[in-house]
Amino acid sequence: MSPVAGINVPLLPEHKPKIEIKHATLLGAVFNVATSIIGAGIMSIPATLKVLGVIPAFLLIVIIAMLADVSVEFLMRFTHSGHSRTYAGVMRESFGRGGAVAAQVCVMVTNLGCLIMYLIIIGDVLSGNQPEGVVHLGILQQWFGIHWWNSREFALLVTVVFIMLPLVLFRRVESLKFSSAISVLLAVVFVGISSAMAISALLEGKTETPRMLPHLDNQVSFFDLFTAVPVIVTAFTFHFNVHPIGFELGKPSDMITACRISLALCAAIYFAIGLFGYLLFGDSIMPDILVNFDQNAGSAFGSLLNQIVRLSYALHIMLVFPLLNFSLRANIDEFLFPKKPLLATDTKRFLFLTLVLLAISYLAAIAIPNIWYFFQFLGSTSAVCLAFIFPGAIVIRDVHGISTSRDRIVAAVMIILAVVTSTIAISTNIFSLF
Repeated sequence: MSPVAGINVPLLPEHKPKIEIKHATLLGAVFNVATSIIGAGIMSIPATLKVLGVIPAFLLIVIIAMLADVSVEFLMRFTHSGHSRTYAGVMRESFGRGGAVAAQVCVMVTNLGCLIMYLIIIGDVLSGNQPEGVVHLGILQQWFGIHWWNSREFALLVTVVFIMLPLVLFRRVESLKFSSAISVLLAVVFVGISSAMAISALLEGKTETPRMLPHLDNQVSFFDLFTAVPVIVTAFTFHFNVHPIGFELGKPSDMITACRISLALCAAIYFAIGLFGYLLFGDSIMPDILVNFDQNAGSAFGSLLNQIVRLSYALHIMLVFPLLNFSLRANIDEFLFPKKPLLATDTKRFLFLTLVLLAISYLAAIAIPNIWYFFQFLGSTSAVCLAFIFPGAIVIRDVHGISTSRDRIVAAVMIILAVVTSTIAISTNIFSLF
């Protein structure tokens, strides 16, 4: 070995990480994962308590959180046993081109659906909604009256151009860690104020006694209970961001730790807002709980709290948006341009995909006013595939020979539960239309 080679070769691995690779922190990963999980799911959790009752809803939240943890562990284990750095790549190693396409399509459907839901919620907060003919005014309309400039279309357009667009132009997930930290803080503020309002109403005797168990009658059948499952599944589906976040960390094991901390935090937040939201509004609770916060609180201070709750969560949703957009954009690029260079290095392609996705999300949010149908559709189809069916199938296929008997049993149970509950939920929704 020449002196030159002896000097230069060891320097390369020491020199490159300092310039080209800056590892993300565990705390940053926790914030990004928690933000990916919470998203819009928190809005419809209280409505699931109305359907299921408190005890079944609590058990379902815990079970789905635990299954999400298991599925992420499966996914990361097979990722690091192979050569891929994406969800679609892991599916390609196990099932070929068809598996990769299935994963990419599911990520695209799930994430685009969630982005549209986020804009619908923001529109509800800023400009109100009229579910079933009942008018719920937005904050801008309550403050300034009804004008063209605070209409749903114009308010969302301003939000997309001046808030969403600058955030989605970041090219690394780690760059979003501060906005994600603020996002989680806003979610905690939302839960804290809602909890305080519910406890105050409880002490004043203004709350309804929540149902501990589901109430079945001529209007609600046993099978209707399954329609709540997809909502909670969607609320815990963050698997599309596992690889983008995980591969910016220094150690692979840190991603499992980040996911477990985030899942525990989000499960607690979900149950808290579900219980206190149900206490506050009872059976009048809407699929999007923010719509309920437009009611007259009976005092100026109460009205102020209502507005703070709605604004804090609208801001939270705005900060979650770029995280889901990140993985959606990457998957669409991988699907459409598999042989092109890395997306972050091609400015024209990056800007084209970013602007097209924003435009589609905006137009769909204007056309579709209700998030409950989105949750049920996504939770019964693409989200359940990403969260449970695909990771379970990867374990059973076991192309790397690393699955244990226990792994295969858990994976099979996970797939069976996912398929059965989703099939019943879809069938019940279709039957209810007729």
